[in-house]
Amino acid sequence: MPSLAQESAKPATELPPISVTTTSQAKAGPKKKKAAPAVSSPAPVAPPAATASQSDPSAIPAPGTRSGSLTVPTAAEAKADIQLAPGGVDLVPSSAYAKSTPATTIKDALDYVPGVFVQPKWGEDSRVSIRGSGLSRNFHLRGLQLYMDGIPINTADGYGDFQEIDPSVYRYIEVYKGGNALRFGANSMGGAINFVMPTGYDSDLFGARIDVGSFGFHKLSVSSGGVSGAADYFIAGTWLEQDGFRDHSDGESVRGVMNVGYRLTENVETRFYLNANNVDQRIPGSVTRDAALNDPKTAAPNNVNHNWQRNIDTVRIANKTTMRIDPGTMLELGVFNVDRHLMHPIFQWLDYRYDDYGGFARITNESRIGGFANRLIAGVNLHYGEIDTKQYDNVGGQKGLLRANSDDEAGNVSAYFENHFYVMPDVALVGGVQFLHATRDRKDFFLSDGDGSGSTEFNLWSPKAGIAWDVDRAWQVFGNVSRSAEVPSFGESVSGPPFLGLPTIPFTDIRAQRATTYEIGTRGSRPNYTWDVAAYRAEIDNELMCFYSAFGNCNVSNADKTIHQGLELGFGVAVLQSMFADGPTPDKLWLNTAYTLNDFQFDNDATFGNNELPGAPRHFLRAELLYKHPSGVYVGPNVEWVPEAYYVDSANTLETAAYAIWGAKIGFDNGGPISAYIEGRNLSDEAYIASASIIDRANPNSTLFEPGTGRAIYGGVQVKW
Repeated sequence: MPSLAQESAKPATELPPISVTTTSQAKAGPKKKKAAPAVSSPAPVAPPAATASQSDPSAIPAPGTRSGSLTVPTAAEAKADIQLAPGGVDLVPSSAYAKSTPATTIKDALDYVPGVFVQPKWGEDSRVSIRGSGLSRNFHLRGLQLYMDGIPINTADGYGDFQEIDPSVYRYIEVYKGGNALRFGANSMGGAINFVMPTGYDSDLFGARIDVGSFGFHKLSVSSGGVSGAADYFIAGTWLEQDGFRDHSDGESVRGVMNVGYRLTENVETRFYLNANNVDQRIPGSVTRDAALNDPKTAAPNNVNHNWQRNIDTVRIANKTTMRIDPGTMLELGVFNVDRHLMHPIFQWLDYRYDDYGGFARITNESRIGGFANRLIAGVNLHYGEIDTKQYDNVGGQKGLLRANSDDEAGNVSAYFENHFYVMPDVALVGGVQFLHATRDRKDFFLSDGDGSGSTEFNLWSPKAGIAWDVDRAWQVFGNVSRSAEVPSFGESVSGPPFLGLPTIPFTDIRAQRATTYEIGTRGSRPNYTWDVAAYRAEIDNELMCFYSAFGNCNVSNADKTIHQGLELGFGVAVLQSMFADGPTPDKLWLNTAYTLNDFQFDNDATFGNNELPGAPRHFLRAELLYKHPSGVYVGPNVEWVPEAYYVDSANTLETAAYAIWGAKIGFDNGGPISAYIEGRNLSDEAYIASASIIDRANPNSTLFEPGTGRAIYGGVQVKW
């Protein structure tokens, strides 16, 4: 990176001891606290270029001081690190969403990240796609890897649930698009999202918030953090209850997170993590297009009659240890275990118990080679999982007769390295490669319907090459070519009643999805505007898509060739300033936009020709015009616009409907102990389709559509000290 390239090779001197205080203490005045251990640190990193996912450049904390933690970097440090990638990445600090929204779903957090398309469904669940990933996955998560502080949320075979995430408790969120998720060894086309918790060094001694809103929404959160000698801690808990906009969509959740760090020596820190979730959620289900637009509150009758639900209990424990070997070398080691129980009455009563475990190691070295700056990252990720799979008849929401019983085992071993070599002080050539060894093994114990046992193995190489030019300290131009791989899960297969004429394609015959992606872009900031622009084209072999259907279900197999290409544009600008308040911190009228162009299609497919791929709009725009006063008062409208309907079937016979919805918010946040907001959503009360499942061939009676929430008002108050 440029700052390293311009520094001399002389090692940085040891910094003096620093006294660490919580954020609220810093605001209120100094209080005595034990000094954190002295930290020997490399030369300061250059200020990162802010991107348009934030409402203005000041949303990212100023660089130059460490948080006091070795294991968890500050938002500024993480921003500088993530933007070394010569491709689509972003970092969203909690200050961009947590105090001005209910901060309940991933849509609240990532609404202004271009290229990330979040479709709300019901409760806290969403359908998320990055650059067209996971379009064939109508339920749960596919095509995207989720992490909490680098610890996997997904199961080893690729599934995941956004219901386990509470966006309000994280300090920042890292988004790696496509092959730019190399460091996580991500087995997905969409990339990775990493949710990072605060530590005791950057949290408040006590914090609490209460949020209420339409449709019986109530949320209560409490948190605490602090430092004592070489130890620090952060703990948070959230209770949420809501009736839901639609019939049969009520839910309740209790979540807790905690991390405890201990500085063993000046250059070694270990941190323990605990995350637990109890989620009970009813599922209203997909309905026809006509019902979604004309009777949006109505649930699917079958969902009500059989009491469809998705209930999840999770306990996740982990440890991460970071060692500074010398001023330019950092080693990270970690282990994790996740116990998850899915209780899921749907077409059958699914009773799945997951046991996921693994570890990771990562080394970062910054040095000089022949007088040129060089940065090397290398690592290995291990992720194994076992699923005790049982399915029963669903009798009015109760277990009936056993209908399926198997043990599913998945394993992933990935190794990677990425190197930045600075041929000029501001130009880096980037090269890297990832190797993935993945196995899937099923032992079927329920043989009356046939033996579904089988195993499969994948060995996949994914190279990457790119260039990053730092035009100045806050302006970067980049380009890259990358390969990515996505291994099918146990759910990718084709089967159905023989009288429907469906072929039988077991999961062992589904091939890995492979993509070659070409990408160029630029990002940067100036005092009164920011930008983040990327254009890409992904040429995909064996994309996991819907080719057969039974009773309206998507049966996934491999397409031949498909193309995903598009434009991601994020832009923020101070339209006006110094209207009512002048001086060094004037008031501003800030426009924040995120526009995504999706151009996804089959490529001379034998069945669907050059049809559009279903499941994502061609154009998606999110924009907000927010007035900010230096006193902390803010107010302004926002809009979400899908100007063209998109197809929900590969045959391109049935579409959603175009829509534009608008909202507004008003609030107060001056960085002090109290902040508050009121937010209105869909204030015109428009009936629209927020999310859609996909299929191979649809008809007007296909139940594929999730209605959007009607007019809603939310409000919240937060206190801290």
